[in-house]
Amino acid sequence: MEKFSASGKTSHQVIALGITQTIAWASSTYLPAILAAPIAADLGVGKSTVFGAFSLSLVVMALAGPAAGRAIDLHGGRRVLAISNLVLAGGLILLGASANVALLMIAWCVLGAGMALGLYDAAFATLVRLHGMGARAPITGITLIAGFASTVGWPLSAFLSAHFGWRACCLTWAAIHILLALPINLLVIPEEDRRPTAGTDKAVGAAAKVSGPALAPAPIRTSILLAMFFASTAFVTSAMAAHLPGLLVATGVTTAIAVTAGALLGPAQVAARIAEFGIAQRFSIHPLITARVATALHPVGVAFIALLFGTPAGAFGFAMLHGAGNGMITIAKGTLPLALFGPAGYGERTGLLSVVARGMQALAPLAFGLVLDAWGARGALTVSAALSLIALGTLLALRSGADARGAG
Repeated sequence: MEKFSASGKTSHQVIALGITQTIAWASSTYLPAILAAPIAADLGVGKSTVFGAFSLSLVVMALAGPAAGRAIDLHGGRRVLAISNLVLAGGLILLGASANVALLMIAWCVLGAGMALGLYDAAFATLVRLHGMGARAPITGITLIAGFASTVGWPLSAFLSAHFGWRACCLTWAAIHILLALPINLLVIPEEDRRPTAGTDKAVGAAAKVSGPALAPAPIRTSILLAMFFASTAFVTSAMAAHLPGLLVATGVTTAIAVTAGALLGPAQVAARIAEFGIAQRFSIHPLITARVATALHPVGVAFIALLFGTPAGAFGFAMLHGAGNGMITIAKGTLPLALFGPAGYGERTGLLSVVARGMQALAPLAFGLVLDAWGARGALTVSAALSLIALGTLLALRSGADARGAG
């Protein structure tokens, strides 16, 4: 059984990556929900144009993801994560200086490259590179901290934008990357650590010593099902990250209620992750089981808000159920490939599995916004629930452990 924080070094890595992941998510994926309206007003374009630029960044992220994962497999995550801080800072500076749509698009392309280098996939691959099969507990650890990215990011971005303007908000986040996140990644993440650690068996240690771990062929059926799970849940996660406050307002609650409910997303994610970690450690539950439970929570949340449509209770309940499910799904996306395929070539494999998911993630802000405008909150919620049920179906069709590795 894995032991969370088995060493002081592991604890420092978890805290460091948790902080830098919080900064990375708050200053990239969670930025459009707050800044889309002021950017659109300033540049004289529609909000759909801003979300289109954000979608373009996710396409860049999808295309760059496998290469970023491969680089971590070969060289470790320290340099890749440090470069991500520089690239994200550069993208934010370009965004803050954007005077037209062309510069806006270029800025988000740069941010997309930074996201490929510095969000969860890169952090998870770094931990797998360091800890092999023992990475499950540290992966959960960083998501516990970074689960507050929306709770920290949305209010801070809203405050900076309201008092100093959206451009100053972008520049402030850029400074945070350079002055805080970059030093943390350089100081705490080791340059090289291929030795087996606590919770890592000898076979994993041997695999980790390979200079360039080859990507072994994966069972086709398992890979397709896992890619479908990644893609369906990526759409829902991206749609909610970009539109949750607006979606809740569309149900009939006030903006204040919608923002308050949205702020519950982070605490709900963290609470669910703590519960998942405790239960999984005590009973050695396979990640596939917790992934199924997590994926079912969004449709349950949709049913809850449908029963209490337009009420604060409905908004709060939906936000908490979605947040809890999304929190555990984030862990599953890191631990399922590790459990099903093992640690060899983990970074590149997760990058490949995520290509379609990144495409769906890129499509989601624009597509979900169009659905919300055309069909209202009920129609949009129906779409997100249906996609979550599709994801749940793929998980029910998956088998665990050796069965998955041997099934083609």
